[in-house]
Amino acid sequence: MPPTDRFVITFAAEPPQHELPFGRWAEVLSEQFAAACADIDSEGEEIGTPTEIDWFPDRTFAGRTYVPAASRTAYGYELFGYVSFVDEGGDGPDDFEARADFTGDTAEANPDWQLDLNEMVLSTWRGEAGHVAEMTIVWGRPLLSGGVTVTAELADHAVDQCELVEERFTLIAPDNYREDYLEVKLWDKTGHELAVESLYVEDDEDTPEPDDHED
Repeated sequence: MPPTDRFVITFAAEPPQHELPFGRWAEVLSEQFAAACADIDSEGEEIGTPTEIDWFPDRTFAGRTYVPAASRTAYGYELFGYVSFVDEGGDGPDDFEARADFTGDTAEANPDWQLDLNEMVLSTWRGEAGHVAEMTIVWGRPLLSGGVTVTAELADHAVDQCELVEERFTLIAPDNYREDYLEVKLWDKTGHELAVESLYVEDDEDTPEPDDHED
């Protein structure tokens, strides 16, 4: 195989290793997520508190395991973020960290969406000639049926993938690298593409801008 002109980190995160959180483990994670939500700077907006929390598949990257979450509030906002931790065996998970943000741009208000996505930048990855990628965690659910796998693609190259778990997925992939931006694609069991969503939309001058329903 000849050298590639797309030298970028791919499939950097471990695939999901556990079931979606439940029971006492879900309670532990919920406490961490609720604390992060309480620290959100809403600039005076009354956004409410988490109600029922939806958890998404775990992914482990650079020694930390990330479990994304989303929850609606009584005020119609969505709280989203993740809880991360280090699990080296022995005494179990420790060194918990959590991040959270909020949005009023929900799937119900956007019937044209095919995938309901949230994303947060975790770190950076340095590539060739000073180019830097944003290592980004993306999680969500399809808004149409029939899908089994979700991929993240950068300049038409697959850089991560995740099997749907209870119609939910989590990806960790490089974004915003060499002016290329992630696309998230949903596939059925025959390998047919069902849906695609970019993390960005283009304005009138064809300049990529963050999509409104993303972080």
